Amino acid sequence: MGGHVTGPVAALADGLPGWVTLLRAPNPGPMTLDGTNTWVLRAAPGAPAVVVDPGPADEGHLGRIAAHGPVGSVLITHGHPDHTEGAARLADLLDGAAVRAADPAHTIGAAPLTPDAPVEAAGFTVRLVPTPGHTADSVCFLAEHGDERVVLTGDTILGRGTTVVAHPDGHLGDYLASLELLSAYRGIPALPGHGPALADCGAAAEFYLAHRRARLDQVRAAVEAGATTAPEVVARVYADVDRSLWWAAEWSVRAQLEYLGVAPRESGTGVTELEQP
Repeated sequence: MGGHVTGPVAALADGLPGWVTLLRAPNPGPMTLDGTNTWVLRAAPGAPAVVVDPGPADEGHLGRIAAHGPVGSVLITHGHPDHTEGAARLADLLDGAAVRAADPAHTIGAAPLTPDAPVEAAGFTVRLVPTPGHTADSVCFLAEHGDERVVLTGDTILGRGTTVVAHPDGHLGDYLASLELLSAYRGIPALPGHGPALADCGAAAEFYLAHRRARLDQVRAAVEAGATTAPEVVARVYADVDRSLWWAAEWSVRAQLEYLGVAPRESGTGVTELEQP
């Protein structure tokens, strides 16, 4: 469970509900997988849609989103540029459609999102589920249309592999609590920010929880075995991860060390070492 995970952590969804459309941005990479997923939710032909995560400032991608108008609002799962960079331009293409996020910094033309104020659209409702951890502002969205529900998970749960806790903005304690919350959404499809849709959000969250706890055990063992810097912990714990991704693994390691109460300090040589308070 503690090894590097590259495949889906739960069964793939058989298909998308008829009111959900996936538009994938052309920005594939080690951190974005196949590219950023932009989700378009529309209850009936011609009804205003809700767009979740406009993605990068790629004119072709934004044009494809705009072609699915009319759009009533654009929602943001978290503030990383691969999800938000195109938001302002998309708002222009959509004649000033509101862009809404939990963080006011990523909100355009409307009030920020709050858990107690669902987004009401023609034929469906979108409720904000606060899920900090990957970043401080990370949220998921529970969308309900008739008796169908989906959870749009941003980078909190991915369609393949596991996500990073983007320390220092991200926080492992918050992330574990968010996964506990999402584990209750059993049997509800997860529509992630990257990768394919998963059949069961709750099952994916439970896998992530087990994986994170196993990683914490490995980090504890690495420190007890004499690792004195975050890069040394990465080399021991993430040895099965491609070295080109160790910089991202170090984000998660620093979040894990903070969670375990292992504080970094600067040695006389300028190398960041670890000490237990």
